[in-house]
Amino acid sequence: MLQTHDHLNTRMRRTLSRGRVALTAPAGCPAIDLYLFDPAVLEGPLSHDEAQAVVAEPAYWSFCWASGQVLAQYILAHPESVADRRVIDFGSGSGIVAIAAARAGARQVVACDIDDDALAAVMANAEANGVQVDLCDDWHRRGDGFDVVTAADVLYDPENRPLLSAFREAAPRVLLADSRVKDLGDDHYLLQTVHEARTWPDLHEFEEFNRVRIYQAQR
Repeated sequence: MLQTHDHLNTRMRRTLSRGRVALTAPAGCPAIDLYLFDPAVLEGPLSHDEAQAVVAEPAYWSFCWASGQVLAQYILAHPESVADRRVIDFGSGSGIVAIAAARAGARQVVACDIDDDALAAVMANAEANGVQVDLCDDWHRRGDGFDVVTAADVLYDPENRPLLSAFREAAPRVLLADSRVKDLGDDHYLLQTVHEARTWPDLHEFEEFNRVRIYQAQR
């Protein structure tokens, strides 16, 4: 059987031939270790062109985006927001938010992502952190009875705005982190805090994308 990181390496090399993962702790949430892209294979930082190529490819799970780090750290600092609750993490990616919720005492955590590679990464990362996270590959088949929806950096496409109401319908509480939309256009979401963070490993994005806002909607 392939080791965990070899399994993820095989998946990454479908889109980035020199790619490999390494276990690392993102600066914005150092309590959680993740298998993420190892920039050492490029013998230095990603160039602008390489960074753009990575962003254009589907291996988003191999980078921990700023909003995910900030929301995960927020949950760890405010465990009462998820403790003893059923949580579903939408667009889970690397799984950092789902793992934080499990660490904070959630009764059940479901990581939801349409990317099979992301779900494989969530499982590997959850195992690395000694927590249990369940998987869902279709938001519309998630089931009922969730208490909290978490989501980070899922509003990058304007067509995703209807998710804001869908999240509120799915659970009594929504915790949302975003670094790209300054005005959600939904008064149900109240700003909780703002933090600075960078994608890990750093993709040298515009500074404005390093400013993360956390919102909560509650009913």
